[in-house]
Order: sequence, then C-alpha cells, then structure tokens
Amino acid sequence: MENNVSNEMNQVEINIHDEIVAELFLNQVVKDFKKGKILEEIDQSLKNKDKANYY
Repeated sequence: MENNVSNEMNQVEINIHDEIVAELFLNQVVKDFKKGKILEEIDQSLKNKDKANYY
C-alpha cells in the first residue's frame, strides 16, 4: 500500500514537471515567433524607407 502511494506521488511529480517543461517550451516558441514578426516588420519598413513607423 505504501509503495502504491509513493508511486502515485512520483507520477504526479512527473506530470507537473512535464507540464512546466511544456509551458516553458510554448512560451519560448511564442516569444521567438513574435520576435521574428517584429524583425520582419523592421526589415520591411527599412526596405520601404518608411520613417513614419519609427516614431
């Protein structure tokens, strides 16, 4: 019985760890995507010499 409780606790800890890792990964992917979009907009503005977008 005690071994069962220990195994269940370990599984809960693993699930929480997996959830945290997945959330960190998704946050990084979203951050990288947003950064990429901003850099694309900057490049496009520079290409168009669109100074109005800088202020």
